Amino acid sequence: MMNVKRLRTHLAACGLILALQPFQGFAEPTAGTSKSEPAAAAERDGQHDFDPLVGSWKFHLKRRLHPLTGSNTWVELDGTGICYKIWDGRAELDTVELDGPTGHIEGLTLRTYNPQNHQWSLYWANSKDGAVVPPQIGHFKDGRGEFYAQDTLDGKSIFVRFAWTAMNSSSPHFEQSFSADGGKTWEVNWITDQTRVDGPSGKAR
Repeated sequence: MMNVKRLRTHLAACGLILALQPFQGFAEPTAGTSKSEPAAAAERDGQHDFDPLVGSWKFHLKRRLHPLTGSNTWVELDGTGICYKIWDGRAELDTVELDGPTGHIEGLTLRTYNPQNHQWSLYWANSKDGAVVPPQIGHFKDGRGEFYAQDTLDGKSIFVRFAWTAMNSSSPHFEQSFSADGGKTWEVNWITDQTRVDGPSGKAR
């Protein structure tokens, strides 16, 4: 679980501090936290971090139906998706279609890379309403990518975290989590595992 104090440091490094002005009560980093850590992370060139996702995939999704309500009711969906490289890997368009007991999900994620601050912005849109949600912003470190944003759920302000792992395997793993207490606790509500159905270049095997 991420320490709240370090969460603010991470969010600031991601360029989200303006969006979080209503949460000025966030504490500063602990005395033991190195202030040079965000700067060191920003020096890494991560413009090809999402290259492993280029190509065609099968998806298996687990989705919590009523997040942040105490409910533990999940549904499972299956589908397919294709990820396209743009700008020589500095951006990607990732599309997915899923079906399950709760119906059909058709969505896309646009990922763009900022070479100045070495951060990725992830924009999700669902065909149900066509709205693009506030971008998740962050980077990869030690094989794990974490991306954060502020959003609302049922009229209440929450934090959203995207986490990517196992990127260089044949089954990348994704989790979305919500926090209603400023990042003290997180509840996972969306888990996706992908299985490659083509080569890394996007060409069928």
